[in-house]
Amino acid sequence: MTDEQDIVIFENVKFFYPGSDGVYAVNGVNLNVKRGEFLSVIGHNGSGKSTLARLLNGLLEADEGKITVLGLDVSEGKNSLEIRRHVGIVFQNPDNQMVASIVEDDVAFGPENIGIDRQEIGRRIEWALDCVGMSEYRHSTPTRLSGGQKQRIAVAGVLAVKPDILVLDESTAMLDPKGRREVIEVVRRLNKEEGMTVILITHFMEEALLADRTIVMNRGEIVLSGTPEEIFENGEKLEAYNLCLPRITDIINKLNSAGMGVENVLRPELLAEGIVKSLARKGITSAVSPPYEEKTLSGGGEWDIDVNNLDFTYSKKSPFATKALKGINLHIDEGEFFGIIGHTGSGKSTLVQHLNALIKLPQAQKRYRKKRVKKGMPPPVLPSITIGKFNLADKKCDFKSLRANVGMVFQYPEYQLFAETVFADVAFGLKNFNKDAKPEEIEQAVRESIEVVGLNYNEVKDKSPFDLSGGQKRRVAIAGVIVTKPSVLILDEPAAGLDPSGKKDIMELLHKLHREWCKTVIIVSHDMDEVAENCTKTAVISNGEVVMCDSPAKLFSRTDELLKLGLDVPLTSRLCSLLKEKGIEIECDCTSADFARKVTEVYEGGQNA
Repeated sequence: MTDEQDIVIFENVKFFYPGSDGVYAVNGVNLNVKRGEFLSVIGHNGSGKSTLARLLNGLLEADEGKITVLGLDVSEGKNSLEIRRHVGIVFQNPDNQMVASIVEDDVAFGPENIGIDRQEIGRRIEWALDCVGMSEYRHSTPTRLSGGQKQRIAVAGVLAVKPDILVLDESTAMLDPKGRREVIEVVRRLNKEEGMTVILITHFMEEALLADRTIVMNRGEIVLSGTPEEIFENGEKLEAYNLCLPRITDIINKLNSAGMGVENVLRPELLAEGIVKSLARKGITSAVSPPYEEKTLSGGGEWDIDVNNLDFTYSKKSPFATKALKGINLHIDEGEFFGIIGHTGSGKSTLVQHLNALIKLPQAQKRYRKKRVKKGMPPPVLPSITIGKFNLADKKCDFKSLRANVGMVFQYPEYQLFAETVFADVAFGLKNFNKDAKPEEIEQAVRESIEVVGLNYNEVKDKSPFDLSGGQKRRVAIAGVIVTKPSVLILDEPAAGLDPSGKKDIMELLHKLHREWCKTVIIVSHDMDEVAENCTKTAVISNGEVVMCDSPAKLFSRTDELLKLGLDVPLTSRLCSLLKEKGIEIECDCTSADFARKVTEVYEGGQNA
């Protein structure tokens, strides 16, 4: 059944990619989207979400079935241009959408191609850049922006077209918390105030909760459909489809297993009220939980990391000069599972690229000559980095050995993959660092590395890495780095773009490596909950400087400061703040498990403070 309000109609749509052996990426999908609806789409990596988006505006053509958009049949070529005037898609990787060398030209590209008046284009550029907080970068070149900044520009480019239907395909995955909030707020405003139809494909369960309706995809099929509340009530079904419950639901389940009887809600304010009511039923109106035990490392380890006075400017002595780092000082003890957080463009990626000399210190570069100091002037303060026995400020440093011991996994794993087969890609580093390795030793090391990251060696070794799903590519990229068993492993946004189950698997893998042989793990992340759940210590970078460095529990207690820096705090920190206002003080290490445990202890204690 359809009605006149249906703006998008899928009728038994099927699609498979060439070389997929007839396995459908979209399999018999029936879907109606009403004008002005806010629909969220969730599902595991490879479930067909992105394929669905590309079918919507004719980037892909269905093998079976019919798709109608605004009354136009997508399969008829004559309708393509008209449909794309009304359907805007923001993809997961912003580099796939960049077409111009200047930001304002990139944003103008869409409106220009649909014949918008020049003066109106100027107004739209200004409005769209303001919406995503990138007005100051209007005359910058996109190639010199960070991944998160590029994503904002990509969103602005689609907003400037002012489409009737806006499709966001994991387009907030690389944004910092502030950027994610701003983009989603703009999208919600366009939906509520201007009636724009929104289809949000996301792995952030918190974003899915904002929609009018949520659908769950699994192996190309729509398996669940309903309000977000209805979808997230059924945890067992979600887990069966390789999804995880929202963190708030997981906490509620833990509390209720202790008999607290907290209502299943999806907002922290409501959960805090539910906890207070549950405690009040036992006569507890004020309480302080037992303190948490903070673990500290002794320091002075063989693989301690020291960064001192680190400055860096991109495109120095050019009109595009950008100061990325401003006197960074940082110490990381051997044994840390260390987090680095900061707003988009804060310098996080630039910092970690110095740690295995992808960006070399000035005095370590071949052409460097020590500058003569003018009489009466103090000598310049030079940057220095030491990682274990390696002095990265020394030209004679064994950089090849350094990189074998300090592994780096980049923000986009596909940038790291290049070989014809998975085996060749994973083996490359090992062969490069160990020229004397025998073929059987290489095969054994590659097999172990591929299996450690959770892939079947025999199934993937001869495949092209480019034929793999996003989650599989991420694992192969990690396998290619850990094959040398580095003592320090650095990962830039390791879980971005992965479904909740994939994120969980990657973090469990990193902890496994950390326990077994990797001395120190460093992750760059925009996910505050991810950092709180996994890291022993975290540094906050803002405008090229380290402004805070502490344990997650202490760091995330500074809520106001973090919000001013464009960041956020984990769910547990928000809950602790809300409960403290109501007289219940919970001291936890910021993990969901410890929060639930401390609340349960207060509940079972049964006495007021």
